[in-house]
Amino acid sequence: MSGDVFTLHRGSRPLLVSLPHVGTLIPDWLRPRLVGRALTAEDADWHLDRLYAFARDLGASLIVPRYSRYVVDLNRPPENTPMYAGANNTELCPTRFFSGEALYRDDKAPNDAEVQERLDRYWRPYHEALAGELARLRQSHGHAVLWDGHSIRSVLPWLFDGRLPDLNLGTAGGASCAGSLRTALMQVLSAQDRYSQVTDGRFKGGYITRHYGQPDAGVHAVQLEMCWSAYMDEQPPYEVDPRRAARLAPVLRALLQAAVAWSPGG
Repeated sequence: MSGDVFTLHRGSRPLLVSLPHVGTLIPDWLRPRLVGRALTAEDADWHLDRLYAFARDLGASLIVPRYSRYVVDLNRPPENTPMYAGANNTELCPTRFFSGEALYRDDKAPNDAEVQERLDRYWRPYHEALAGELARLRQSHGHAVLWDGHSIRSVLPWLFDGRLPDLNLGTAGGASCAGSLRTALMQVLSAQDRYSQVTDGRFKGGYITRHYGQPDAGVHAVQLEMCWSAYMDEQPPYEVDPRRAARLAPVLRALLQAAVAWSPGG
């Protein structure tokens, strides 16, 4: 399934991989209002569609947006409430870079009416497709696992202190998935020693993980936030480092294989 807002590959196994921040397209109507630096879409989750391409071979479904998070953040609640209380956050329609500086030229940020328009035009279609695919997988298999894939610069003082661990598994403190799935994924992380890792640390899962993760209803959601440094250069032009990406690939594959192999009664 393909559309203007996203592409959706429907798989045969009970796993859906969502990459809500991989888009880099900034529409022509928005570009003149942004500061020049924003036009590179620097806060994208760079290259994750490439890193997770193997998910199709595992039989997983894969949903990928086209547009930058600067248009609308698909991993924020439609009510635009902060995801992390007491910390710096970016909004449903972000007005700041992850470094804290302003995205928009003076007086060019969207008003409430425009935020609603973007919600309807870009956010809702993605979530309707995501919810529909989870319902299909749950009906076909009795359960569905949602893997929400993210990546970020390893050091961002405006958002978090110090250096982020390489691999950050989020399960909303264990609320968004069955304990046995959380344990299985933690075992994969602890079995490798190349990458630092943590579960439910600074990044516990955003709106997608928290909203769709309903274990009692048969939908189990997890988020993986990875540092860019694990697979790419952290400075423009944000290119993949083939050697680092190749070293990371077996860990990602093992995680998704564990998610595919898991079952509620297993």
